[in-house]
Amino acid sequence: MPDTDSEIVLIDRKVVFVCEDHSITGQDVIDAAHFRGELEPEWKNLLRLLAAERRADEQNLEFDDDAIDAAAEQFRYQHDLITAEETEQWLAGRGLSLGDFSGFFVRHYWGDKWDDVAPDELDYFSAPNETRKLLLDELILSGELDRMAERFSRRISSRCAAGKTSPEVVAIEEEQARFLERQRLTAEEVPGWLGRLGRDEEWLREALAMEAIYQRSLGSLLSRQARERQIAALRLPLTRFEVETIELDSLDAAREALLCAREDGMSMEEVAAEGRYPYRRPEVLLEEVPEDLQQKFLSVLPGEILDPIARGDGFHLCRIVGKEEPNLDDPVVKERADQCILERHFSDLTTRYIKWRLLLA
Repeated sequence: MPDTDSEIVLIDRKVVFVCEDHSITGQDVIDAAHFRGELEPEWKNLLRLLAAERRADEQNLEFDDDAIDAAAEQFRYQHDLITAEETEQWLAGRGLSLGDFSGFFVRHYWGDKWDDVAPDELDYFSAPNETRKLLLDELILSGELDRMAERFSRRISSRCAAGKTSPEVVAIEEEQARFLERQRLTAEEVPGWLGRLGRDEEWLREALAMEAIYQRSLGSLLSRQARERQIAALRLPLTRFEVETIELDSLDAAREALLCAREDGMSMEEVAAEGRYPYRRPEVLLEEVPEDLQQKFLSVLPGEILDPIARGDGFHLCRIVGKEEPNLDDPVVKERADQCILERHFSDLTTRYIKWRLLLA
């Protein structure tokens, strides 16, 4: 295990996965994300976090050690890192030090304190190496680099599955137009952009072809018929409920509120206002409802009130206002169906073509 930061090999130099004879490094994943426009929001968020941290320094403020420790402990729990030694090994395997680890939580501590800070207008290409290294830390520890790698693996496996079949010229031209628009470039500025990225025209041509093939596969996978079949299979989980809820601090208060609503004919909103209890009227899918309550939601008729539900230190009173079976006109349902279709397809495809060398999370 490395003893100093200088001995740590950054993840951008490591092979993340292999597809046929192509070895994909962390830098390949990041550059591909840059091409797709996914890096810019992460860069802007880092600049915001750094501005918040700088404000804290200017005001000589000190962070809450307990809050930082709690955040680090939660991270370790989520990643099954039981001991300090396991944590150090996990970090070193991804090119990170303990200083990088603690710095991540400090930045987010101050970032959560202020959302009105003005970040520097700093271009990614013009930034000093240490700031770009901080972006790499953020991508790894937030899990975003995992998601970028997963998205890239879907594209490169689609490219491998297509074999020697090339996308149509018009599809390439459409992808090039989208690329120029999202990067805010003219055709004449592309060579300079590639030079700053350390890539060449051949890399861009392959990226455009890969994206065209991927988008073509999405078009064939996400047909209306495929979506309807998927929604039919997910009919119950995607059933939408409109719910009224009152949050109460005790079982006695919940029983009294239930009596007012059932026996006295008061509306849920009136009961909440009279007792000064929080009132909400959300819409939720059945799959978003806690498992221990799903059968209760399905068994009651619209207008009925459930018995008090223990939640945390208090109780909730819930009235089912309405139920609606899933349909393609609901954007949330459509997105969920698309997610299932794509996950099933690309799970099979990446299993065939992708060999992971480094599991980032």
